[in-house]
Amino acid sequence: MMLEVSGLSARYGATPVLRGIDLAVGEREIVAVIGRNGVGKTTTMRCLIGLLRASAGSIRYRGRDITQLSPDDRARLGIGYIPQGRDVFPRMTVQENLVVGELIGASRRQSRLDLVFEYFPILKERRRQMAGTLSGGEQQQLAIGRVLIGGPDLILLDEPSEGVQPSIVKLICRVLRTIRDDLGTTVIFVEQNLDTILALAERCYVMEKGEIAQELPKGTVSRESVRNHLRI
Repeated sequence: MMLEVSGLSARYGATPVLRGIDLAVGEREIVAVIGRNGVGKTTTMRCLIGLLRASAGSIRYRGRDITQLSPDDRARLGIGYIPQGRDVFPRMTVQENLVVGELIGASRRQSRLDLVFEYFPILKERRRQMAGTLSGGEQQQLAIGRVLIGGPDLILLDEPSEGVQPSIVKLICRVLRTIRDDLGTTVIFVEQNLDTILALAERCYVMEKGEIAQELPKGTVSRESVRNHLRI
């Protein structure tokens, strides 16, 4: 199993946000975490990468307990994280942003710069442009490219469609499926856009009030089943 989460709880100050999350994701899966705003989806991702400390429970990555590891250590083990809002370095060029990502996996992988440019040709075209001047969709491509270039085995992706035009969302979905198929990369993503969920997710975990309320197994992810849980 790639990732196993058991009884994961977390707080912001004295306020409990996650209340005993259980989930498991296997090698080469693409799994969505869905639900309405404020149910704990982003908090779950922050806990998985280590930006928020768990107050209880465990996170195991390829059989290893990583619950107490720092975000940097988790990244070095092969976990990539793309936060909501992309978080590129705005005063660095596209290529400089990618080089930062390359440093994370330098000891484990050969350079993937050419591969990133193949997946996202606009990044090659704009490689000398300051990242802060890119459009939202271009910045999202850069954020994914920066993580991908580090050679992760697991990518955590928060709201990939937010603020991105539909044509670029389709490109991103196509690239994520390709890296899963060609590189064996596992993807866990948070999303509220119905079409993006249907385009990517093989199965879904549904969150309500800081808990996993339900799983939509492989073969049951449909427009109707997802819509019901998004309250669309």
